[in-house]
Amino acid sequence: MGERRRGARPFWGALAAAGAWACGAGPEPAAPAGPQIAEGPHPVAVIRVEDLGEIRIELLPELAPRTVLNFAKLAGEGFYDGTTFHRVIPGFVIQGGDPNSRNRDPRDDGKGGPGYTIEAEGNALSHRRGVVSMARGASPDSAGSQFFIVHADSPDLDGAYTAFGRVLEGMEVVDAIAALEIDTYGRFGPRDRPYPVDARIESLRVDPAG
Repeated sequence: MGERRRGARPFWGALAAAGAWACGAGPEPAAPAGPQIAEGPHPVAVIRVEDLGEIRIELLPELAPRTVLNFAKLAGEGFYDGTTFHRVIPGFVIQGGDPNSRNRDPRDDGKGGPGYTIEAEGNALSHRRGVVSMARGASPDSAGSQFFIVHADSPDLDGAYTAFGRVLEGMEVVDAIAALEIDTYGRFGPRDRPYPVDARIESLRVDPAG
């Protein structure tokens, strides 16, 4: 199985390499054509990234209701506060949402979750720049808390992961995270982890629609 690296069109296996909670490569059933997105208003997730700024994400419950509900529940519990974007592949995605990334041991980054999984919700939202989707293991129904933001158009992911939102404001923050120095060869933990500077989530809250 090939891999995507910086400067190339990376294959999704690069995200799966660090453990079961990374995005897997197993296929889901093909999604129907044409996303049915309501006019809104929609709930908005607000991610404060330490020293870098704020990312505002429009959540789309009409496309993935269970996923949005789970994401909002975890955010309301403070689950994401203090975690990091632990896997960063410029030109592909930035991935976060692992509670293990709070501790001082980087070796378990990418392997954590909320202690349960949720069912996949296939839909037709294409994985273009700024789309937010759930990370998972090999099984389509193995997502829990980890998510990724698409840094550059990656339509090869379409139909394989549950897309549930899109960035409204703050793609410059996503770009800044993608520009951080990366531990490319895994000298200090899993590959593709920002090092020596973390991309730490100070807080993640979800504001209701309207």
